[in-house]
Amino acid sequence: MIKTIVGGIFIFGGLFFFMVGTLGILRFPDVFTRVHSAAKCDTLGALLSLTGLIIFNGFNGSSLKLILILIFIWITNPTATHLIGKAEYLRRINKREGENKDENI
Repeated sequence: MIKTIVGGIFIFGGLFFFMVGTLGILRFPDVFTRVHSAAKCDTLGALLSLTGLIIFNGFNGSSLKLILILIFIWITNPTATHLIGKAEYLRRINKREGENKDENI
């Protein structure tokens, strides 16, 4: 009984952060704030949701797999977010340099 309640709280907490991240993607004005919202909320939402599933399931072989997925998400999500932000930054820098070249001709 208590396992179900605690697992449900974690899963609903994860769903809340997924919803907030989605609203951030839709409402924020530029790429950098959207990426920040998506990265923070997706990582925390996945952490809470998968932790809730581990609590529901109890500790066994499938819980170990879920823990490995959690570790993978913790490593890859910030890395992917950083690369997206860096690519947008470089795109904007290259666009400005191209504009400056056209003005000097």
